[in-house]
Amino acid sequence: MAQSLRILTLLSSLVALLLSSCSSTLDINKSKILVSVEDQTMLLTQYGKPVKSYKISTSKFGLGDTPSSMRTPLGKMKVAKKIGYKQPQGAVFKSRRPTGEVISPNAPGRDPIVTRIIWLKGTEKRNKNAFRRYIYIHGTPEESRIGSAASYGCIRMTSKDIVDLYSRIGVNAEVKVIRASLGQTLKGREYVRMEKATLKQNTADGSDKA
Repeated sequence: MAQSLRILTLLSSLVALLLSSCSSTLDINKSKILVSVEDQTMLLTQYGKPVKSYKISTSKFGLGDTPSSMRTPLGKMKVAKKIGYKQPQGAVFKSRRPTGEVISPNAPGRDPIVTRIIWLKGTEKRNKNAFRRYIYIHGTPEESRIGSAASYGCIRMTSKDIVDLYSRIGVNAEVKVIRASLGQTLKGREYVRMEKATLKQNTADGSDKA
């Protein structure tokens, strides 16, 4: 009887481990992020299909990966860590820890990291310093500047958008930063077509109800 219980416990542990591994693999494979510096826009794809776009803000100092340059690195990176789960929108972080303070969007004279932190790690020679340079995707209170290059190297988002993105991606998800417009990429053009189709459908639905 005791041996049967040990075997059952072992099997249960193996099943749990397999399910956990499958879940992690799905998180890695189903979501990817494409960031266009020219457009100051991020495109989220799942299972290879574009699903949502967000306005963002990259570095006001340009592009690069030199330490202390305060520039945004180009190329393929990956999500190394996710920080801030369940913190309220506007929660202030210092050294990646919540301070307990919560501030409103566009709070005058304030520019801390807020809400969520998605810490990136470089996977190419041209962005090998990203992790130790503390390159994040994170929330910012300076929401009025989203859509323009205004950061100190990180990729900024509104608090609402970073909460949404945080829930849609897993650790090890690919993050690719490109110089060009999304319109010059296959995924970007596909998303534009989807948006136009949705707009056309919504317009038609509105006409039917009028």
